[in-house]
Amino acid sequence: MIIVSDNAKEQILKLKQDEGRKENENIRVSVKGGGCSGLMYDLGFDENISDSDQVFEDKGVKIIVDKKSLLYLAGTTLEFTDGLNGKGFQFVNPNASRTCGCGESFSI
Repeated sequence: MIIVSDNAKEQILKLKQDEGRKENENIRVSVKGGGCSGLMYDLGFDENISDSDQVFEDKGVKIIVDKKSLLYLAGTTLEFTDGLNGKGFQFVNPNASRTCGCGESFSI
């Protein structure tokens, strides 16, 4: 399961409204090869759900994850910050053994 923080929920709903997204567009989170630590997160809106996807809902936000990515993301919290060190979505991933300085890539 992926957990959504209150700040992330607010930002997702704001982006959905600001960008004129459809009601059936949900958040898709996936893991791809790349980045300075070997794996990187990919986050975006998606209205397509395949048979091999897992769908989670937390705080009213539906999150779509493909089966391969789920192995890397189980127990992850999606957070949003806008502090002095930068603004944006962050992943707090208990499975990551190492993350890069920017927080956008990790390794297991």
